[in-house]
Amino acid sequence: MSRLLHISASPRGAASESLAMAEAFLEAYRETHGDAVDHLDLWEAGLPVFGPAGAGAKMTVLAGNEPSGGEAAAWRAAREVFERYDSYDRYLFSVPMWNSSVPYVLKQFIDVVSQPGWVFRFDPEKGYSGLLRGKKAAVVYTSAVYGEHRGPAFGRDHQAPFLEGWLRWTGITDISAAEFRPNLATADAETGRRSAHAEARELGKRF
Repeated sequence: MSRLLHISASPRGAASESLAMAEAFLEAYRETHGDAVDHLDLWEAGLPVFGPAGAGAKMTVLAGNEPSGGEAAAWRAAREVFERYDSYDRYLFSVPMWNSSVPYVLKQFIDVVSQPGWVFRFDPEKGYSGLLRGKKAAVVYTSAVYGEHRGPAFGRDHQAPFLEGWLRWTGITDISAAEFRPNLATADAETGRRSAHAEARELGKRF
């Protein structure tokens, strides 16, 4: 049986559009597949800081050596986060747009788990190769101002290209997405919301 991990990046709880879309996806997913689903709320996860000790450990490992002292402790903390993530074969990311990109807590998660020998291998001649093959991901995106056809004055999309580029870099190439991008100036976004939730439910059925 497949195991799905929902990774949420919104701190807005019941007011979150991305979490509401994720719930539409998960409701259909559970009804269709009956698979186990777990939730990783990045705001409550207590993610480790990947600072000087972590960066030092990473460079030590890239050099073919074992971290020690404070570097070893930082490496173990990051490893615990990665092992939880890697224990699933399916992922749902719910991602609101913050300042044209993703919330910083999602970037922190990515920086913690993106380590040599975990999500990637590096060859001096061939470059990077992702190690998370055979997994799949779905993403629900939301934004309150940006929209593809609204022009640059309404922002630019560094959200989906960043996240999906990272997923592919780690070896996950089976990626599907649904989005809800209402304009804050629009008085009634309910029609678009219903359509987005229907898209999310359909994605959950097929996933």
